[in-house]
Formats: sequence, C-alpha cells, structure tokens
Amino acid sequence: MTTSAELIEVSERRSAHNYHPLPVVLHEAHGAWVTDVEGRRYLDFLSGYSSLNFGHGNEKILAAAQEQLRNLTLTSRAFYHDQFARFCAGLADLTGKDMILPMNTGAEAVETAIKVARKWGYLVKGVERDKANIVVMEDNFHGRTTTIVSFSTDPDARDDYGPYTPGFTIVKYGSADAIRSAIDDDTVAVLVEPIQGEAGVLVPPDGYLTQVREICTEQNVLMIADEIQSGLGRTGRTFACDHEGVVPDIYVLGKALGGGVVPVSAIAADEDVLGVIKPGQHGSTFGGNPLACAVGSAVVEILRTGEFQVRAAELGGIMHARLRELVGHGVVTVRGRGLWAGVDIDPSLATGRQVSEALMARGVLAKDTHGSTIRLAPPIVISEEDLLWALDRLAETVDSLR
Repeated sequence: MTTSAELIEVSERRSAHNYHPLPVVLHEAHGAWVTDVEGRRYLDFLSGYSSLNFGHGNEKILAAAQEQLRNLTLTSRAFYHDQFARFCAGLADLTGKDMILPMNTGAEAVETAIKVARKWGYLVKGVERDKANIVVMEDNFHGRTTTIVSFSTDPDARDDYGPYTPGFTIVKYGSADAIRSAIDDDTVAVLVEPIQGEAGVLVPPDGYLTQVREICTEQNVLMIADEIQSGLGRTGRTFACDHEGVVPDIYVLGKALGGGVVPVSAIAADEDVLGVIKPGQHGSTFGGNPLACAVGSAVVEILRTGEFQVRAAELGGIMHARLRELVGHGVVTVRGRGLWAGVDIDPSLATGRQVSEALMARGVLAKDTHGSTIRLAPPIVISEEDLLWALDRLAETVDSLR
C-alpha cells in the first residue's frame, strides 16, 4: 500500500463508513500546509474543524508534548501529577473562572456540562429530582453521543439512535424570545453555540448573546456556551462570547485546546457551579492526564499574549472582504467572524462536496456542510499571501462552474 488509491481502497473496505473524506491521503504537515503520500502540497483551510488553530506542528506545542512524553504520560486521576495544577490554574485564569473539569473530547465536555447543570439544578436551584430541563437550539451540533443526538435536529446525526434521552427543549437559534418562552420552573440551563459551526457558520443577530445572558440571570438558569469550535482565538477574540462582552456560567472547550496533538477538553465554571461535583461522581481515566495538561498549558500560554486573537481578527477581515467580492458571482451568501466563514454556493452550480473536490484539485482543502455550503477555517498562522492565494483558487473554482 503506497499510493493514495491503494490506501483509500483499503480504508473504505476495512473501516466503518461514518465519514466521507475527500480523496486525498495526507502524510505530513507544517504550519498551514499539508502534503499527501505522493508529495502533492495543499493549503489546509479546515484546520481539523478548528483543532489546529495554531497550525500543524506548532513548535511551542510540540516542545511541550515531547518534553512531557519523556517524563510522564498517564497516572489517571487516582494521583496528582505535576502538570495538573498548572493547566487548571492557567485555563481558569484565561476563562476568568474559579475551576476547571478536564476531559478528552468535545462531546465529553458537553456531556459533563449537562451533568453539572442538572446536578446544580437539583442541589442549588431546588428543581424536583429527574425533572431538570435544558433549553437547546435548532440546528445545533454538540457531538454525537446518544444524549447529545437526542436533541439534534439533523436527521443524519439523530435518526435510528433512539430511544432518546429526555430533558431538552429545542427552540429557534437566534431568537431570545423563544428562549424566554421555553424556560419554566424546571429549566436548569440554556446551551448555546455563540456561532453555529456545523450548521454553516451561522452568526446570531447582534445582541443575541447579551439577551441570552440577561434571561439566564433573570430566570436563575445557567448559561452554557459551547465554544469548542468558536473559542480559543478562532473568531478574533479568545472566546466568541467576548464579541458581546458576555461571560457564560459554563464554558465548554475542546478542539484547539489540544493544539492538534492530543484530545483535550474541559469545562470552566465558578465554584458555586462546579462545586456540586464530589469525588466519584464524574471522571475519566485519561481526562487531565499529564501529556494533555502539558499541551493544554502550552495552548493557554500561546493565547495569553493575545497575538493570535489579533491575527485572526486582521486576517479574518481580509478573508471576509475577499469573499464578499464573490457574492453575486456564484456565491449567494457569506457568513462568519474572524478566520471562520460559511460560504453558500449557488446550488444551481454545484453542491458543497463538488466545490470541495474542485478546490482540492487546485491545492486547497476545505469541507462542505449541508447542501451547497462550504466551511473555511484556515490555521491562524497562515500568511496573508497564502490566504489570498487560496481565496483566489476559490474564485477560480466558482467561476469555472458558472
């Protein structure tokens, strides 16, 4: 097995078809560029769904990982280790929260936030046992566990996985009035993506997050912000909530927190919320392991300077200005914030998959979602020259379809 075709054939034959990858087999990467097994180079415009905000092979992150690999990789939480305090304290400071509960994947972090919110509802708010309800949004994407897909409105994510977990009320995304109407005495939390990524990088109306925060405070329910994709520099601020000066009760973090090296996720909250969890009531064998903490600490240090946030804002402005020039010329709409965009291609021209394949042929890797929409999320380390080169390839692609 040496060629792309051979490797793809074996992959399709010997692995479950839970993904439909583009027909490229990657071998190595550095910064914003990746190389396939035959030596062809591509500009990465997906960044592992924002897991690679700081680029492939970031030297600071790799150095932290390599040093920790030589010392200690796993203890389980049965013991303390010397990287744990540094990671928790650093991430708590970055989020402005008292406490951190580290896990591995984004879905685990969302599940953790759900459990904490329910327990807080029973022990602090006084909701009747087993009655807790969480308000969630249409077109959400928080992961693929059985509980999370129970409140998905995406048939691909949800269908045929029942019976479904109760305790969720689904409302229209972007409507504060819908949230207010859905809250009752049993509501313990509102779970929201500040920007809906999987749905096509949907940015809510201005003031929406502020209103959500106000409603949650008035009604004594927790505001949970899923910043797994939108957080850690992607939108030009540390968190997407920062664009409205909003601080949720619980941050849900993942993806870029692992620096593209290992899975690292966490929730961050104050002690009056996270303090409801006692020993033995929640855990993870690998959550908060020494390697993950060393990598996560390196990510926190990178973000502490603000350099990447500024860079994402500046390059994002350039990217969105160029994308807006394509509207009316094969592109219907452009949405997003910072170095993150959802681009709706005229559906009479091509599907998002077809555009992604055509882009790949021109040396740019992106990903489609929902019909004729493609998502663009280059690593924040990308140069302006490379960014504009890739956007020119998109313009060429769309023009060739007209």
